[in-house]
Amino acid sequence: MSPPQHSTVPLDILQEVFGYSAFRGQQAQIVDHVTGGGDALVLMPTGGGKSLCYQIPAIARQRAGHGVTVVVSPLIALMHDQVGALEEAGVEAAFLNSSQTLEDAQRIERDMLAGRLSLLYAAPERLNTPRFLAQLQSLYERGKLGLFAIDEAHCVSQWGHDFRSEYLSLNLLHERFPGIPRIALTATADDITRADIIERLQLEDARVFVASFDRPNIRYLIVEKGDKQRDQLLRFIQDEHESDAGIVYCQSRKRVDETAEWLRGEGINALAYHAGMDSEMRRRHQDRFLREEGIVMVATVAFGMGIDKPDVRFVAHLDLPKNIEGYYQETGRAGRDGEPAQAWMAYGLSDVVNQRRMIDESPSTEEFKQVQRGKLDALLALAEAIDCRRVRLLSYFGEESEPCGNCDNCLNPPATWNATESARMAMSCIYRFKQHGDMQFGAGHLIDVLRGKETDKVRQYGHQKLSTWAIGAALSEQQWRAVLRQLFALGYVATEGEYNTLVLTDTARAVLRGEVELLMRQPSAPAKRARGGKSGSGGSKTSRASAVEADLDAEALARFDMLKAWRSGVAKSHGLPAYVILQNVTLAELAREHPRSLDEMSGISGIGAKKLEAYGEAILQLLNED
Repeated sequence: MSPPQHSTVPLDILQEVFGYSAFRGQQAQIVDHVTGGGDALVLMPTGGGKSLCYQIPAIARQRAGHGVTVVVSPLIALMHDQVGALEEAGVEAAFLNSSQTLEDAQRIERDMLAGRLSLLYAAPERLNTPRFLAQLQSLYERGKLGLFAIDEAHCVSQWGHDFRSEYLSLNLLHERFPGIPRIALTATADDITRADIIERLQLEDARVFVASFDRPNIRYLIVEKGDKQRDQLLRFIQDEHESDAGIVYCQSRKRVDETAEWLRGEGINALAYHAGMDSEMRRRHQDRFLREEGIVMVATVAFGMGIDKPDVRFVAHLDLPKNIEGYYQETGRAGRDGEPAQAWMAYGLSDVVNQRRMIDESPSTEEFKQVQRGKLDALLALAEAIDCRRVRLLSYFGEESEPCGNCDNCLNPPATWNATESARMAMSCIYRFKQHGDMQFGAGHLIDVLRGKETDKVRQYGHQKLSTWAIGAALSEQQWRAVLRQLFALGYVATEGEYNTLVLTDTARAVLRGEVELLMRQPSAPAKRARGGKSGSGGSKTSRASAVEADLDAEALARFDMLKAWRSGVAKSHGLPAYVILQNVTLAELAREHPRSLDEMSGISGIGAKKLEAYGEAILQLLNED
């Protein structure tokens, strides 16, 4: 029996509007609390269903006469696609942003003031304008302001990885509109960021919901940077993610442009995205990524917040992120559909040096720098870990777990060695540089001296006469770079000045005195390309064919392909990404179950009443053609 058309019961709305039979995890508790008028702070991983936590209360409260929900969202593209998805589901929704004409904006404002909208998406800047505040005041005085939802709430925190000053003014919602419930949502916030969100948004009395941060469908892989980092990336994409959608993050705009161009030259359908590009080109590239299949977006961190594309099969980092929150947020853009995905990162000595230098040279306060150093140290510990990556990652967010069996360290436990004596050699050589000529040198020169490589620079400074000359000849250059990288990560060695010269920290004394034992990862051999095989990055291919389509027989697979072609046409005509019409998992269920009537189709997950009405007959005709 179908639920009532205008039910205010959250579970009825979930089934009627969105086509799902049950809530997941803490969704039901959150939805009930907010629908009842309570404030909430929700920490839930990407792909965990955060949007439903405010969309269902918005619909329920509108149906109960409380009025419109205002959703604070930082991105135009996110607003457009979320509103498009809600309209596809039969929900009256709209957005206000700078991309609209004055006429369109005024029409939407009239709809909002007349009570015709369940949800209105707006950027935080708009909430500061006198015109919009006056409109909200009018709604408030008439009892037609139902809820405030603050998405990407970590943007309000100075400790967060994506701080935005315009979010600081959102405390006015509590001050100007008392009694209107607020829900703040984010996928990532450690304890200090969480406390900052609560204080800055005045959510001291809010109920805090913390879902598990585990994304079990994501496989975490961290590899040592070789001499040819792009080749490592290419092997990973070609061997494990051929024709898959993915994101490659780079630290600089120049590196983004060069990497995207190089990948295209290697036959990968790659696009670039960064803040230095023309805004129209950025928009076109983002639209193509969202609407087409198999595109690899090479980008700085300017790309990604709010990207809802469910079938991103991998996220790769060619450079080390700034902290675990950033890494978690960025890798979380893979596998939003719950199907297998991979998070791959190449990491080297230069990453550690560069990230530490950026913190030290920033104009921030010393308190802020100390917090950022601590966050970087946690990420370095993850990168250098010899145990389960997922255990380390979840521990950072205060969550205990068992070894996952689905990260590189679990699948291929790394070899370790006692590097204490080698570490003491390196530190002693750094000390001798200072003692010999009161000078400091970089990593490359240090390794040359340790290995006994007589270069012009060695002869210039007479370093072949040092007592540490050639004492490390037994180790390769790659091994020495691994030793230095881990000494940086552990904080025993640092850099100074424009040329990144090496210095010992105060903690180095304990190692030099033999009071500390250092167990390190053995440097891995460079991965070789195996035609038709694995890339050496730690896992089998995780493409859509092995996930969504895995249990489809030949006939069902043919139906699945027909449904995808039909969906592509509908999406194009509506100007929306294909997954907004119906997700792959829904198409696969349709292909497998092969419904013969609208009643049978109504039981398919992801098909609500509006989509059944809009597309049901067309799908039936397609599935049951002779």
